[in-house]
Amino acid sequence: MSTPPPLAGVRVVDLTTFLSGPSATQLLGDLGADVVKVESLDGDSSRAIVGPTVLGVSAYFLANNRNKRSIALNLKAPRGLEVLRRLIAGADVVIENFRPGVMARLGLDPHAILAERPGLVWASISGFGQEGELRDRPAYDMIVQALSGVMSLNGHPGAPAARLGIPAGDVVAGLYAVIGVLAALQARHETGAGRIIDVSMLRGQLAMLSYQALYTDLNGVAPEPQGAGHDSIATYRSFRGGDGRELVVTANTPRMWEGLCRVLGVDELIADPRFADAAGRLRHKEQLWAVLEARFATRPAGDWVEALAAASVPAAPVKNVLEALADARAAGDGSLIEVKGEGASFENVATPIRFVGTADVEPGYPPALGADTAGILVGELGFSESEVDAMIADRVVFADALAERVA
Repeated sequence: MSTPPPLAGVRVVDLTTFLSGPSATQLLGDLGADVVKVESLDGDSSRAIVGPTVLGVSAYFLANNRNKRSIALNLKAPRGLEVLRRLIAGADVVIENFRPGVMARLGLDPHAILAERPGLVWASISGFGQEGELRDRPAYDMIVQALSGVMSLNGHPGAPAARLGIPAGDVVAGLYAVIGVLAALQARHETGAGRIIDVSMLRGQLAMLSYQALYTDLNGVAPEPQGAGHDSIATYRSFRGGDGRELVVTANTPRMWEGLCRVLGVDELIADPRFADAAGRLRHKEQLWAVLEARFATRPAGDWVEALAAASVPAAPVKNVLEALADARAAGDGSLIEVKGEGASFENVATPIRFVGTADVEPGYPPALGADTAGILVGELGFSESEVDAMIADRVVFADALAERVA
């Protein structure tokens, strides 16, 4: 018998839009939580991002909002706030990514709410944190990549700074929010007390600097763009094969270095005093790279990858996203999942966390705007159908096909 998903029974109120928050709440839903996405009457603005669509809904939205229910509320209306308060009263977790101070201005200050509900876990994701001189500035992925130094490390020396091609600023903040929520839930299990979590996109990117931050502190010099290489390991970089395709090699140890030389047929480099150790190879990296690049150019990249792998030297071809997804699909290991809805389906990347002997969460199609409004209001919050009809007419809520949803 499979055990239930680890977050089964946990109710999450999702007050987030765009990417950092929705990526976090999608992960919580993938882990079994019941996620209620609260949207404005116009919906999460990412529903309309330009790009591929499925049945008129942006793939941007679809990629980050599976395993959720949607309720559409007008939080500028007192009745809308009343509905939200009732939702929060039954929640274990609230996640929001409004600018700092917005929730307090709405009358939903997290400190006051925790005073009423001391077991609640409240996570706030913002660009720059809840305090400090930047707290009121808007922030997007590229803004925090730029301010954190991450962009300065990307790209090639002498070229303009390049944004990472993935939304690292958003996704990393979402991951740290989930880590904070899980830690807070564990602490609540022990003490009964919830807590408030403050996650900053900028702090998340600074944390991702890892050893580069300490290198900079110790050296007093800003590192250059990393290009295809590494600041400490000369044989940790990409090369181009004779067919024009690129491969990466990570020959980090003496054994790997010697294996690389033998596969490439440049055994004489092993005894060359310039390259006798890692420090020497790094110090003379330009001369070393010239030799290695010339050898790699004599055969297709795929041939080199096979030969290096046979010699236990880590290597891999540089694949584009289309190729990487095709490989994941062919592997059939659950890295990709099919998300099915009424009249539509799409393939998406699965949550990489696996629990042995645990029931999988069937991927739920991202909800239509307000698809669950009526069911939640009548079935869970105790409003009558006539009250819901009045709120729809007054544009306090948006719901589609009330009678059908309630039935």
